[in-house]
Amino acid sequence: MGTGYTEAQLRAAAADAVRAPSLHNTQPWRFRLRDGAIEVCVDPTRRLPATDPSGWGTRIAGGAALFNLRLSLAVAGTPATVRLRPYPADPDVLARLVPDLPRRPTPTEQSLYAAIGRRFSNRAPFWPDPVPADARWRLGEAARAEQCWLELVIGVSAVNAFAEIARSAHRVLERDPAYRAERADWVRTEPAPDGVPARAGGPQAEPQDLLPSRGFGGRDRAPGRDFEPEPLVAVLGAAGNTVVDQVLAGQALQRVLLTATDAGLAVSMLSQPIEVSGAREALRLSLGRFGTPQMVMRIGYGQPGVATPRRSVDEVLELAVAPG
Repeated sequence: MGTGYTEAQLRAAAADAVRAPSLHNTQPWRFRLRDGAIEVCVDPTRRLPATDPSGWGTRIAGGAALFNLRLSLAVAGTPATVRLRPYPADPDVLARLVPDLPRRPTPTEQSLYAAIGRRFSNRAPFWPDPVPADARWRLGEAARAEQCWLELVIGVSAVNAFAEIARSAHRVLERDPAYRAERADWVRTEPAPDGVPARAGGPQAEPQDLLPSRGFGGRDRAPGRDFEPEPLVAVLGAAGNTVVDQVLAGQALQRVLLTATDAGLAVSMLSQPIEVSGAREALRLSLGRFGTPQMVMRIGYGQPGVATPRRSVDEVLELAVAPG
C-alpha cells in the first residue's frame, strides 16, 4: 500500500465528490486528511431537522459523495480501501479511505467517472420511449455491486399501487408547516452555491399527475407536457437500516445514477415514501423484499437535466487534523 494521500489528491477527489446529489442540494459533507487517510464526514450545520430528523438523507448523500470520491481516486490510479464508520464514538465520520495498491482503472470505472459531470436530476416529464431490458439489467447490477438491491416496479397495477403509497406519504409531509418552510428556505431564485434553483425544480404539480413532486418553484408546464402515464419506477434497498446500511445505499444510489447517465437515461428521485416510516414499510411489503427501501427513482428518457450549483472545494475541506 501507499504511504498516504496528499492534499493535492484530496482536493482533486473532493472536486468530484461534491457533484453527488443531496436532499434540497444541501451538500451536507466535509472531507479531511488524517494520518494520510481521507475521511468523509457529515457537516452537522447542514442537517434538515424537519425533512430529515433521523439523518437518513444526510448519510445517503454522504455515501453518494463517497462513491464519487472512490471513483476519482481509482481513475487517478490511487484506489482506496474503505472502512465505514471507523470511529464508533464519532458517528459523523462516515468513512475512512487509505491507499490501496496502485493500479490502472477498469473500463467500468472510467465510464462511470466520465458520467459524474453529466449526472443531473431531471424533474421534467420523460418521453414515452421504454427503457430497454439490457439497461434495466445494468441498473440492477450496479446496485448489487454495492451490496444493495434494485427492484423495478413493472406494470400498470403495480405502478398505481406504488403511486398511492407515494401520494399518501407526500400528503403526510405537506401537512407539516416546518417541512414546507424548510423546503422553501432551500429554493433559490438568485445565484447561490447550494439549494435548488427554481429553474431546476421541475414543472408545477397538476391534479392529473400520477406521482407527487416537491414544490421547488418550477414553472407551469407547456400544454401536452404531462408526465408519462406509466413511468419506470425503481426502488433501491439495503439489507437493513443501520447507519452503515444507509451509507452503503448512498454509494449504490450514486453507482445506479451514474450507470443510468452512462446509458443515456434520465432520473429523478422520489424520497417521500422513504421519509415517512409507515409508507416505507408499506412499500417494502408491496415489494415482498427483505431489507429496507432507501430511495425511489423515476427512470426514462428525456431532455438533459439542469445542473444545480455546488460549493467550492475550499468550503468542504478540513486540511489540518491532529493525529487521532
